[in-house]
Amino acid sequence: MDSFDRNWRGLQLETLVDLSLTIGGVLSEEELVDELLQRSVGTLDAGSGFVSTLHPGGQEAIVRSVGLPQSVEVVRSFFDPHLLEDLAAGLVVHAQRTSSEPPFELMAAPMLWQQRTVGMVVLADKEIREGRATFSEGDARLLLSMASMVATAVATARRVQAIERDRQRLADENRALRDVARREGFVGESPPIEEMLELVRRAAPTGVNVLLRGESGVGKERVALLLHSFSDRAREPFVPLNCAALPETLLESELFGIEEGVATGVQRRHGKIELANGGTLFLDEVADLSLSLQAKLLRVVQEREFERLGGRERIPVDIHLVTATNRDLEAMVEKGEFRRDLYYRLRVVVVEVPTLRTRRADIPLLARHFLELYGERFGRPGLSLSREALAALMTHPFPGNVRELENAIQAAIALAPEETITVEDLRLEVESSQDPSSGGLISLGEVERRHIENVLRAVDGNRQEAARILGIDRTTLYRKLQRFASYDAESIN
Repeated sequence: MDSFDRNWRGLQLETLVDLSLTIGGVLSEEELVDELLQRSVGTLDAGSGFVSTLHPGGQEAIVRSVGLPQSVEVVRSFFDPHLLEDLAAGLVVHAQRTSSEPPFELMAAPMLWQQRTVGMVVLADKEIREGRATFSEGDARLLLSMASMVATAVATARRVQAIERDRQRLADENRALRDVARREGFVGESPPIEEMLELVRRAAPTGVNVLLRGESGVGKERVALLLHSFSDRAREPFVPLNCAALPETLLESELFGIEEGVATGVQRRHGKIELANGGTLFLDEVADLSLSLQAKLLRVVQEREFERLGGRERIPVDIHLVTATNRDLEAMVEKGEFRRDLYYRLRVVVVEVPTLRTRRADIPLLARHFLELYGERFGRPGLSLSREALAALMTHPFPGNVRELENAIQAAIALAPEETITVEDLRLEVESSQDPSSGGLISLGEVERRHIENVLRAVDGNRQEAARILGIDRTTLYRKLQRFASYDAESIN
């Protein structure tokens, strides 16, 4: 091996190492194409060069050139018609032209990734250096190596770009869903609500049956309205029906409708199923349906048709069915109180609506929302909550969930004598000051301690937010917590 070959091999190795280090960072597809063009032209002493990445269908994506046309079709015309097939096979293709104008000699290498051609690099007219004026096999191997390395980086850049597009799309959709939620009166930004809204966002466009589960007062009908508003049926009717609000005989006619002449003076009336055709039917407290009505509902779910009460005509219907319950359907199925086949038809997607206790960070948002809503409605706009009132809301157990909070704010707006709502105006049921473990009264310091601990739990340990709600600065809060800790240490000793 002469000194020229040794130097050439060293240059090849140095070029590949340097290229790998350069493209190992986060580069865009455009930057990778520029890098490959500059490296290949400069290292192989080409008079001109061309690099293009390709879309899966073969159309050009990013094109860069020096001294060659910026067109895949024009550059392909310099080669055999089977250029792309040869490149796809992993071959380096050479071409000689007898034209009186450059290019005269060309060399093309594929950018291959997982047996797919993601691009091509073409060099033309090697400049005379050390007596060499044509592209050698060593040049071809080096060009193929550089093209392969950049091809992998291009595929990675495309995956990163696709992930970023999906992330942005999801962020836009979630933002849109939150906007829809606010318009529909569903307020919340806490992690449990964000998780629920994400599930709603994914389920709504599919049209599958959705079962909402959650305690009374959590806002299941609001969630059902969100599912409707974020679906393709948003312009069609949203028809709710509370299955627990009517006796069975009335519920059947309310649900399925009734034909004229079933009884004296009875006129034909459309039921909720028929009224919801094309849109969304929301059945709240679905567990309260009798077994006979469950059987009829199952037929609607399975066959997408129904009969009015007293009728024989089968009426086709297209509805998105959303149901809700706060009862243990699984236990009811085991006891034979709820049809197993209907249960599985209804629970295609299950959405758990969180209690207010698990989303206390949303209480200030909800309180402000209800203050604005009912303040305008009751002719008392501009009311606000005192810090003590907000702190009391943050620590209240709210067994009635959002509905209880809404009612408390309504009552306070109606009855508060001043513009600032106080704890007394809220009329919340407060916990007893008795210590259940000892049966005696507890000290004021212990009341303060429990209150601070409740507020900290409500804001997930965020001391800055807790201090704001308590109306003290962070330093004061820190001193109080230190004092509580020293009391604990003394009691242990």
